Amino acid sequence: MCYVYILECADKTLYTGWTIDLDKRIKVHNEGKASKYTRARLPVRLVYTEIYDDKISAQRREWNIKQMSRDKKLKLIETQNKA
Repeated sequence: MCYVYILECADKTLYTGWTIDLDKRIKVHNEGKASKYTRARLPVRLVYTEIYDDKISAQRREWNIKQMSRDKKLKLIETQNKA
């Protein structure tokens, strides 16, 4: 399985990524080793996830989310948190 995720950084910005091991990836982000963007904005907090069967689908969805405005991303997060 593959995961698409959104993190909320300490400065309240949002970061979107994909991985095959969600727990490990969040840990690596918080260790400052996962991305240059999040390294400067620690700690990060997982606020949204989606699960996909394959890497290509996850990467497409990651790209799609990255094209969204901040407001759309916040609505997406809110929708999942209400469920």
